[in-house]
Amino acid sequence: MLLSLAQWLQTLSPDFGFFRVFQYLTFRAVMAAVTALMIGLLAGPAVIRKLAELKVGQPIRGYGMESHMAKQGTPTMGGVLILLSIAISTLLWFDLSNRFVWIVLLVTLGFGAIGWVDDWRKVVNKDPEGMRSREKYLWQSLIGLVAALYLVFSISESSNLRVLELFFSWVQSGFDVNLPPKAGLQLPFFKEVSYPLGVFGFVIMTYLVIVGSSNAVNLTDGLDGLAIMPVVMVGSALGVFAYVTGSSVYSRYLFFPHIPGSGELLIFCAATAGAGLAFLWFNTHPAQVFMGDVGALALGGALGTIAVIVRQEIVLSIMGGIFVVEALSVMMQVSYFKYTKKRFGQGRRILKMAPLHHHFEKSGWKETQVVVRFWIITMLLCLIGLSTLKLR
Repeated sequence: MLLSLAQWLQTLSPDFGFFRVFQYLTFRAVMAAVTALMIGLLAGPAVIRKLAELKVGQPIRGYGMESHMAKQGTPTMGGVLILLSIAISTLLWFDLSNRFVWIVLLVTLGFGAIGWVDDWRKVVNKDPEGMRSREKYLWQSLIGLVAALYLVFSISESSNLRVLELFFSWVQSGFDVNLPPKAGLQLPFFKEVSYPLGVFGFVIMTYLVIVGSSNAVNLTDGLDGLAIMPVVMVGSALGVFAYVTGSSVYSRYLFFPHIPGSGELLIFCAATAGAGLAFLWFNTHPAQVFMGDVGALALGGALGTIAVIVRQEIVLSIMGGIFVVEALSVMMQVSYFKYTKKRFGQGRRILKMAPLHHHFEKSGWKETQVVVRFWIITMLLCLIGLSTLKLR
């Protein structure tokens, strides 16, 4: 929005030439981060008070950690603050004609709406489980598949009209269209190596990345500040990849696929970092507010969508290793419990409690120890992921 305004002012008079600074992507990214940070910090107290007035308190599951019972009633749905900060800042600073930022925004707000309904049911219905798994998964799948079908053709085309034409060509050809190499699965640490996926393969992979990332972040969000800081770090790192893939010069030099328009995602990533840090101000232990599903599902979906656009799905799994391990810990725990119950008549557990962060709490770690150590691990994983920029 501000970019369009600056360009218009420059056409009125040469005296407005200093507005050319708005054309620099890095300048707008910094300003997006600052804007989101200030919105979050200034609006945070008011949002928390409003949530408290509405009695939107966090319900605690009866089988949860005993040490968490003191958190009963802490305002939840604080993810609304994050999403508002991201949306306002992004709309102010990004190029409104960029299709990639729009699709990421729509996916983020779509998953946020699912999380809102889930959180609202938990609070209004006093049901700690909220939206049932099947219903939640249905809506997540719908958004994920729509986004995947759009991205499979937009990666190689520069306009929505061409995307639509390519989609109809794919249907008319009997679902047989060859995608360019940059739409294949990119392998980190290797120069220009990608595995062709085809349209169906790309759609399935994109769907799994978006929905999987959303649920993985949601499962990680169980301790004060545990999920938001890794989101900030991983999102910032993805912003670097977006800047590289969006530049014809840097992408060619670093042997990355050039995705025209993807560089504008740096604005969204910067806004996410700013909004996340502002939220951490209120979410650090002892938390004044929780993000709830409205924030966790949305942020996870955003990370997955950005990773697909910049063709770094594998790198996302590396940098977001904490999210991956947390999700796997739940899957393994549930699967093993059901298997042993069916075979031996009594369910057994691999971990003391899932997700993994609760296992460490049961093992004697304090909440702050788990959080900070998971942050450190994420920082290390992000550095490994960023090393793939050059180690190829």
